[in-house]
Amino acid sequence: MDEQIILKPEDILYMDEAVVAVNKPPGMLVHRSHLDRHSPTVLRELRGLTGKMVWPVHRLDRPTSGMLLMTFSNDLAAVLNDDFRHHRVEKEYLAVVRGYTEQGTKIDHPVKNSRGNPKDAVSLYEKVAEVELPIPVGRYETARYSLVRVKPQTGRYHQIRQHFHHISHPIAGDTVYGDGRHNRLFREHLACRRLLLFSVSLAFTHPVDGRAITIRVGLGKEERALFERLGWADKIPETSIITSD
Repeated sequence: MDEQIILKPEDILYMDEAVVAVNKPPGMLVHRSHLDRHSPTVLRELRGLTGKMVWPVHRLDRPTSGMLLMTFSNDLAAVLNDDFRHHRVEKEYLAVVRGYTEQGTKIDHPVKNSRGNPKDAVSLYEKVAEVELPIPVGRYETARYSLVRVKPQTGRYHQIRQHFHHISHPIAGDTVYGDGRHNRLFREHLACRRLLLFSVSLAFTHPVDGRAITIRVGLGKEERALFERLGWADKIPETSIITSD
C-alpha cells in the first residue's frame, strides 16, 4: 500500500466536543502496528488535524475504507466500547463479492481471531445488485459479481472477509481470503487494486447527550467510477448525518 496516504480535513465527517467520525482511506492503519511502525495512522493524523488526543472505539482493517468513530477521552471510549460489545451500535458495510449470492441470509459461522482461535460470529447480508462481465475467468466465459449490504452482528477479526470466503463468495480484491484470478481481473480490466469492502454507515447513541446519530459516508472518486462502470450508479451511497433527540 502507498505509505504516503494521509488523512485530510475533508475526511472528518462529524465532530463535537466528545466524538469524531472520519472517512478512513483504504490502506491506512487505524493505529501503529508491530508489522508497520512507520506508515501514517488514523490516530496520528487525526491528532494532528484536531490538536487533541483521540481514542478509537472500534477498528477497520487496513484495506477497508469508510466510517470510523473515535472519542476525545478514554472514559467516553469505554462507554462506546461497551455499546459495541452489547450490540447497541449498528454497522453497515458494502462489499463486492464473487458470483451471484443468495438474495439475503444470515451467516452464522465461527471465524479465527488473530491468534488462529475460532470465535462465534454472525453477519446478516442482502444482495442489492449483480453484474455479469464479458471477461473470461478460469473455465468460465464471463465473470459474475454481487454487491451486498452487510450488517455484522458481532465484531470479530476479519469477520466479513472470512464469512464471505466461507460461503464461497470472497470479496473482490481480498489478497488473504479472496480469489487471485478475480483480483487480477479487477486490477487488469477495471484498474482497481483495493479490497472492495466499505464501511458505509454507523448508528450509535452519543455518549454524552444521548442523541441517536446515524452517519453515512459515500465512496471516493475512483470507487464511484467503478460502481458506475458496473452499472451500479444508483447504489452509490451518499454522505449524510442524521441526529435525533
